[in-house]
Amino acid sequence: MSDIRPQPGILDIALYQGGKAHVAGVSNIVKLSSNENPFGPSDKAREAFSRAVHNLHRYPNTDHASLRQAIGEVHGLDPARIICGVGSDEVITFLCQAYAGPGDEVIYTEHGFLMYRISALAVGATPVEVAERDRVVDVDAILAACSPFTKLVFLANPANPTGTMISLAELERLAKGLPRQAMLVIDGAYAEFVEGYDGGAELATRLPNAFMTRTFSKIYGLGGLRIGWGYGAQAVIDVLNRIRGPFNLSAAQQEAAEAAVRDRGFVDHCRSENARLRVWLAEALAEMGVQSDVSMANFVLARFASAEEATACDEFLQSQGLIVRQVSSYKLPHCLRITVGDEAACRRVAHAIGQFKGAR
Repeated sequence: MSDIRPQPGILDIALYQGGKAHVAGVSNIVKLSSNENPFGPSDKAREAFSRAVHNLHRYPNTDHASLRQAIGEVHGLDPARIICGVGSDEVITFLCQAYAGPGDEVIYTEHGFLMYRISALAVGATPVEVAERDRVVDVDAILAACSPFTKLVFLANPANPTGTMISLAELERLAKGLPRQAMLVIDGAYAEFVEGYDGGAELATRLPNAFMTRTFSKIYGLGGLRIGWGYGAQAVIDVLNRIRGPFNLSAAQQEAAEAAVRDRGFVDHCRSENARLRVWLAEALAEMGVQSDVSMANFVLARFASAEEATACDEFLQSQGLIVRQVSSYKLPHCLRITVGDEAACRRVAHAIGQFKGAR
């Protein structure tokens, strides 16, 4: 009998389930389950990735200097205070590894991204879930949940899977109200979809206990390459770089991401189209009696009368070749998260939901 055992907390982790991509026996699939950009990456990013094939025998640089410089120039940030990771997920993992452990608490909200809890458990910390108010983050509830053991507070803004967000003033109130030993991590995976919103960058520049994460997986259309970054106090970046693997990003990842972040015209186009189609889809669903909160991301959280109706609708959509995301694991069993696709996809999913509702 072996005495080999994993660290405490790891067996409490439920395996993460990504958005479904296939339906047995159904062709002509439209995938609207993973909040992917329907336009894919920009042509400039594609070209940079293609060029990288000529140097696949070379190790990538370890400091991501050129990519960090590009991010800094585009967002007006100090490149020295930027760290790059394999998606923003890896940066979240770094934060938990560096700042939380057994006896510590990591706060996240009721419908928050599942990786916050998973990353906390992986380092032996205690995840603390805080209730939201009508699917919106409640700053007062988070502050009330803080204790002398709180080390990290994770908050996505806009949030996934709700699409709701709170103001920068509320984010600042939260950061300033935290215990001295706690850090606020603002997950800005969907920040680029909000016109004029910096994702918390200014707060992370000014406040030593505020940290921002971002990703290239959403508006940049590079989910398949897994590239993310974080920004915060120099002291925090120096700590995280001590545990970051030296070759965590390939040369192809770095070059594609640099081209993507510099192609501002493509980002602006994607933001504009997403906003237009998001409004259209939400209004079309509302006319059928399917309500949703005002989303600031690239998806709509459709609310049904019951979990049974949501499940039945999901099954009908799959039969029509439309894959959306059930979000019962986010404590929203009566909801379906629907990615805003291109115009044809939005019209197709709205028509199918109309058929489903009309048949009941």
